[in-house]
Amino acid sequence: MNMQTANVTAPPAPKRLEDMQLPVVMMRDILLKTIFRKNVDMVSDIAKAVCLPLAVTQQIVDMAREQKLLEATGTLNANSGNEMGYQLTDAGKSRAQDALAQSEYFGAMPVPLSVYREQVKRQSIRNIQITRDQLTNAMGHLILPPDLLDQLGPAVGSGRSILMYGPPGNGKSSISNGIRDAMGDKVYVPHAIEYAGQVITVYDPIVHSAAEADEQDMNSLRRTARFDSRYVKCDRPTVITGGELSLNMLDLVYNPTARTYQAPLQLKSTGGIFIVDDLGRQEEPPQALVNRWIVPLEESKDILALQSGEKFEVPFDTLVIFSTNFHPNEIFDQAALRRIFYKIKIDGPSQENFLKIFALVAKKKGLPLNEASLIHLLKEKYPTINNVYANYQPVFLIDQIISICEFEGIPYQMRPDLIDRAWANMFVKDEHIVK
Repeated sequence: MNMQTANVTAPPAPKRLEDMQLPVVMMRDILLKTIFRKNVDMVSDIAKAVCLPLAVTQQIVDMAREQKLLEATGTLNANSGNEMGYQLTDAGKSRAQDALAQSEYFGAMPVPLSVYREQVKRQSIRNIQITRDQLTNAMGHLILPPDLLDQLGPAVGSGRSILMYGPPGNGKSSISNGIRDAMGDKVYVPHAIEYAGQVITVYDPIVHSAAEADEQDMNSLRRTARFDSRYVKCDRPTVITGGELSLNMLDLVYNPTARTYQAPLQLKSTGGIFIVDDLGRQEEPPQALVNRWIVPLEESKDILALQSGEKFEVPFDTLVIFSTNFHPNEIFDQAALRRIFYKIKIDGPSQENFLKIFALVAKKKGLPLNEASLIHLLKEKYPTINNVYANYQPVFLIDQIISICEFEGIPYQMRPDLIDRAWANMFVKDEHIVK
């Protein structure tokens, strides 16, 4: 567990209805919809379903009772500590159905956007401290030139934008994943947030990996909530997009059937990393994609729009990593390049590092090295591609040799002729095919 975990302050649980800062009718309707959809009748079960403390849930239940939307069933449930059961009245069922027609959302009570903003500050990506050791450990499986970590460390620690560029096959994607692994601490992600009476779902099990629940005895859990359970404690999120990224994926997603909104990718990645892999392979030009990020990157806020056209600000607290095989000058103008804080070239290895990687991979995969074969590879094969080495090549060649050995039924071995066969699969011969 890394030290910085302790720095993230958990969102405090609301103690009273006033602490919620949500429209009272909205809270009442979400409670009624949840009872209707989930068929829960004990206050403890209702509280769990709407992710609120018992006392606050009881206040909403009492309010619904006063309005004749809920009634006590008159039976005490011995299994639930003699709790009183509740059920929807006819008026309550009718109100729940009307509310569902307006919005299908039920379950966890949303967190007001203004309250969520405060939590984003408490767990900002810009607060985290990455040490050289953490970064080295996370990148341990990669052979990287020493000066690359010198550049990456301050870039990651700043929580600003990074552009990694260079020829394909040299581990830009692996480095992005290593940066993610180096973070190691936890943040709190709301199930949903509320703005202007609209619910926007944020927590997404595909993007967010929930941390294991802290072990503690149930009595202490009943007495005091550890944090606001409308949030899920998660690893810092990572969103990875590639050639499929389009500008509309950065807008609020409205579901016209359920009449609810889903947060766009960059909002889901708040407090974490957004990786744009293969920049230049998207339908939109790279310049257009970067222009969309300029205001968020500079001002730490993003602008989203509701169906009504109303625009509003949300926090933008994300480390954006752009990765491309193109030279930056080919795909950006100077104004866009100025706004990307760190530009790091990820180049192919030197011959010395190539041999180091080759030896490491061969050892790991159980392929004995052979000096004559290595000399054949370096003196005969690489000159045909101008001695351009790439990090992916050792794994590719060794896997090919192993496959050939298995096919031929011979022990794993390196021979010049096997190098030739493996090499033939790495590159396609340039020739004209008659159609």
